[in-house]
Amino acid sequence: MNSEPAFAVDLRSAPPSLWRQGRLLTRSALVLLSLFVLLGVSTWFGLWGDAATTTTGLLHGPASMEHWLGTNAIGQDIAARASAGAATAFETGLAVALLATALGGALGILAGYYHRRWPDHLVSWLLAVLDAVPFYLLVGALAYAAQGAPGTIVLALTLAFWTGTARLVRAETLKLRETGFVLAAMTQGVADWKILTRHVAPNAAHLLLIQGTITFVAAVKSEVVLSFLGLGDGRGISWGQMIAESSQDVLAGHFTGFVVASGSLILLVTALNVITDDLQDSLDPRYSGLT
Repeated sequence: MNSEPAFAVDLRSAPPSLWRQGRLLTRSALVLLSLFVLLGVSTWFGLWGDAATTTTGLLHGPASMEHWLGTNAIGQDIAARASAGAATAFETGLAVALLATALGGALGILAGYYHRRWPDHLVSWLLAVLDAVPFYLLVGALAYAAQGAPGTIVLALTLAFWTGTARLVRAETLKLRETGFVLAAMTQGVADWKILTRHVAPNAAHLLLIQGTITFVAAVKSEVVLSFLGLGDGRGISWGQMIAESSQDVLAGHFTGFVVASGSLILLVTALNVITDDLQDSLDPRYSGLT
């Protein structure tokens, strides 16, 4: 009877949480991210942002107790629209990050484990074909062809972003399949699916978490750019849509909408970049002393 080799994780060497590491910049980024999450969640549950699409004030109205950041050219509340934009950013970012990371991770593990066999050849061919198409041409063509159908942006960005994760995970799997515990399992006749799920996937989890965060940031930025270009699905308020709408306001001397939308994007992406960098330092064995 075959006995599967044990692979124990030393919990004493687990990296501390980002908050406990105590960096002021990291804590500031976590607080900022929490504020954006709060805005998005409050909009999802209808607690805030109801005035995003309705005319509730004066045209280009100043900041007031009713409208904290004033109103835009047609009397819509700028703060409510910015909050709705945060909800759209998180919806798109989370969906794309989960789908692209899951797809890229699964195909990357299969390609790496079955190196130079048909799964590897098929995945490598898909990577070569998709990476040969310019990013905005691929996403723009899909968005235009779907004519604003629900989920179009998420589908297009997922197809564009899974390839990077697949390449990294494939390379990591190639290294893992040569490690002692995987070779021992293969020698003892352990089923492939058990090796993949119990030994390979858990040891590639740190890459998936980091890649998921990076993909989230890329998806948020891409959604804003596509909405600015008029290629969004148009179902919600986007910071890109706000920037496009406020372009004429800027020429007329009204900067609030443009500053709020672009500033929100910059702050969220900066916070996520800081967290991603620290997350990579915390989880990468080369920095955490796990090797």
